[in-house]
Amino acid sequence: MDLFEKVFKKQLFDEVQEKGIYPYFHELTSGQDTQVVMENHDTIMIGSNNYLGFTSEPSVIEAGVEALRKYGAGNSGSRFLNGTLDIHVKLEKELAEFLHKEACMTFSTGFQSNLGIISAICGRNDYVLCDRENHASIYDAIKLSYAKMLRYAHGDMEDLEEKLKTVPAECGILIVTDGVFSMSGEICKLPEIVRLAKKYGARVMVDDAHGLGVLGAHGRGTAEHFGLEDDVDIIMGTFSKSLASLGGYMAASKRVVEYVKHTSRPYIFSASITPASVACARQSLKLLKEHPERVKALTEISNYMRTGLKKLGVKIIDSTTPIIPIYVYDDEKAFVACKLLLERGVYVNPVVSPATPVGYALLRTSYTATHTKEQMDKAMKAIKEVLDILDVK
Repeated sequence: MDLFEKVFKKQLFDEVQEKGIYPYFHELTSGQDTQVVMENHDTIMIGSNNYLGFTSEPSVIEAGVEALRKYGAGNSGSRFLNGTLDIHVKLEKELAEFLHKEACMTFSTGFQSNLGIISAICGRNDYVLCDRENHASIYDAIKLSYAKMLRYAHGDMEDLEEKLKTVPAECGILIVTDGVFSMSGEICKLPEIVRLAKKYGARVMVDDAHGLGVLGAHGRGTAEHFGLEDDVDIIMGTFSKSLASLGGYMAASKRVVEYVKHTSRPYIFSASITPASVACARQSLKLLKEHPERVKALTEISNYMRTGLKKLGVKIIDSTTPIIPIYVYDDEKAFVACKLLLERGVYVNPVVSPATPVGYALLRTSYTATHTKEQMDKAMKAIKEVLDILDVK
């Protein structure tokens, strides 16, 4: 059989393209902000993860430019060898201090962070307890680790405990969960997870990619939100969301960080984060420390949108985060809705099966601290209009 036989079979993306409702790879000719130029049209962006609005912050941009001038375009090597700059080390120290952990290490992408952490920490004789709605990078990381994966029903602590009971006493256990689930915006049940971890001798890892800058009085994320910073063993996060850059990190005890640094293949064999990206993340972190009111502003604008959508009778997945998914149920309707919204100057993300169960397609909307109420009013009006056209109740 030809390896490429599957490549030439008609796929869903072919059908969607033929129907003129393909929702992916739209080109931007502007920077990422609350208002962008997409496909040559001014568009309200409610589909990005630019939670604090730092991507367009002048001081963040200038920090990246200065680093580019000083250090050049790239590092030409891994952190393990010639690719460690002084600003890498400074960023790690600053993050560790901010997150109230002994140490921190950085990775070149968020996806790579999960691959690098879990594959180093876990092995063939270990078990990983994984929420069914965890990010795809966590699933791939568990495969790479060769550990045994036990998936528990989303947010179901009774099921988690039943799975924990089956783990042999001689095996290591890691419970890993998204802090804020990226599709639904729900917050994990961290207090219960911590309680069960202590009961069964497990370690806890939180993927806080969508929690940093979003939760907690100071924006430190899910652990701060629940007052459990000392009870989470590993905090993973990314720079591509609240910190307006590219890369990822792990914050943990000094010994855990040193172990992962010397055993993680995705870390050892990857080039280090570029100087401009490091500088932008550092400046964004500085702004987050100095301006915790940005976190409050993000909550306020998200609540404004959430309340407004409910008043219009729009059915959403309710949460307290800046991720507000809207039910459209049918996959094709999700694609059509995105097209109609874009024509009205509003960008949202389609979430269809298998990312959701069949019949539960969503429009994933997400918000930025610097969005205005005027932008939200326009977006709400467009969403309601499109849902009415498609007869979505």
